[in-house]
Amino acid sequence: MRAGERGGAVKSFLVFLFGLFALVLVAAGTGGYFAWREMSRPGPLAEDAVILFEPGASVVSMADRLEDAGAIRYPELFRATVRLRGEDGALKAGEYRIPARASVNEIIDLLVEGKSILHYLTAPEGRTTQQILKIIAENGALVGELTLTPGEGELLPETYAFTRGRSRDELVRDMMKAQDAVIESLWRSRAMDLPFSTPEEAIILASIVEKETGVAAERALIAAVFVNRLRKNMRLQSDPTVIYGLTAGEPLGRGLRVSELERATPYNTYVIPGLPPTPIANPGRAAIEAVLNPADSDALYFVADGAGGHVFAKSLAEHNRNVAEWRRIERARREEG
Repeated sequence: MRAGERGGAVKSFLVFLFGLFALVLVAAGTGGYFAWREMSRPGPLAEDAVILFEPGASVVSMADRLEDAGAIRYPELFRATVRLRGEDGALKAGEYRIPARASVNEIIDLLVEGKSILHYLTAPEGRTTQQILKIIAENGALVGELTLTPGEGELLPETYAFTRGRSRDELVRDMMKAQDAVIESLWRSRAMDLPFSTPEEAIILASIVEKETGVAAERALIAAVFVNRLRKNMRLQSDPTVIYGLTAGEPLGRGLRVSELERATPYNTYVIPGLPPTPIANPGRAAIEAVLNPADSDALYFVADGAGGHVFAKSLAEHNRNVAEWRRIERARREEG
């Protein structure tokens, strides 16, 4: 082959290589454009969908779960996008609400941020530990058996937020830590010369206050009555303590009988002096605050006023008049009924 012919052949080969490279670049660019467009365009979901990714779920299983739920079109693209973004280990398990029309990128953002659905459990003030544990046991978003056995008064009544799959024991630990934190914080700012000396005794008295009234404005006054009685070595004479001694805090379903008020149990404060041996329920923060800083009052007695609250008295004579009025209200209601 002559030199001119060889030069032409080389030139033609170089042109071919350049053309082939250009085609590859065009194909890659076109493919990249379509991939980018697919990652960013609205997804196929017509309405929001709740999807649960179990702990330990891989990117592959997440992609398959999203495809099964109709949230993405191509699981391969989802996986490739996660790798491209360098977030293979950043996706968080949990229960998510995937918005309608969410793009692949938007779904990945959601899983990286870990904004899973929150569930809520309310432990009402004044419930016993067993009653609260029953609420926890019956909650379907929690998992695992309850193995912890906290004592009476060791849980803080509150509304707790958690994600599906949290263990029941973990939530109980949260409640116990919250109660410890509250009493530790409030104990430092307690009033001087209280007739008890430990946080545990404060919780016992707070549980009695919690059971005696559901009126927030009355808690400090109710606490003052019991504090005044303790100072004078008077028996507390609290009906809820008697009921706890009879039923462990379950509703009695009727009024107390005279024989029950006279029956000796460790919790019958008509019989025993001072505080019962343990709390009779789990008091909330407000009841604990009331006990540690009771109202400035000389009251020693209280009785229902017929309107949901109580009327207070400093003397037994005044109290007896209030009791007579309460009984008159009760009789009138029975006659009307």
